[in-house]
Amino acid sequence: MSNASTLRPWTPEEFEAQLRDKGAAYHIHHPFNVMLNTGKATREQIQGWVANRYYYQIIIPQKDGAVLSNCPDREVRREWIQRILDHDGHGDDAGGIEAWLQLGQAVGLTREEIVDQRHVIPAVRFACDAYLNFCRQRPWQESVCSSLTELFAPTIHKQRLANWPEHYPWIESDGLQYFRNRVTQARRDVEQGLAVTLGYFDTRPLQLKALDILKFKLDILWSMNDAMMLRYGLEGGVK
Repeated sequence: MSNASTLRPWTPEEFEAQLRDKGAAYHIHHPFNVMLNTGKATREQIQGWVANRYYYQIIIPQKDGAVLSNCPDREVRREWIQRILDHDGHGDDAGGIEAWLQLGQAVGLTREEIVDQRHVIPAVRFACDAYLNFCRQRPWQESVCSSLTELFAPTIHKQRLANWPEHYPWIESDGLQYFRNRVTQARRDVEQGLAVTLGYFDTRPLQLKALDILKFKLDILWSMNDAMMLRYGLEGGVK
């Protein structure tokens, strides 16, 4: 029987297809997210989701800072730093974290209760911290690979933009700007992340490792939804 070390590497096209196939485990399919995007969530469930996802939002630029600190390649750093600017803001652009705070206010939360993280569930905090620690400790190429859940992100953002105004007309339209921004930003980020991943993971064992890394990140996002489902319930029934 052949083992991974003796198998030929997948071509870049084959490898990318394998990565994209992991989308079946993306949290777009999680019952809690399906509830949100089909108009069945209560105000409290939406507020709980926004408040908890804020912790993930503030982890993202820290994660990207870890990639930069571990990466000796100047050209990669020159491109990757844009991700931090996207979230933290620069110049006249207030950035994604500020846009998320505006979403929180649009769903009826105060800025203070979002920022002080009083609603963040311990399991959500643990999952996000695990992701950040992974990116701090692992080779930068593995951290880049873990970011490739962005392959599947534009679809979930488009769903929210298409469905939320109809299902939740009480949410102010300006509060959805984060999702509008990320539709285009995620596509750009995917191009860079894919280029690094397809170039670095160039043997079958490394390619299989990349699939495991992507699955790890998918599990992080899925487990966050598990925690929120346990805390806030499903189908309008808050526990």
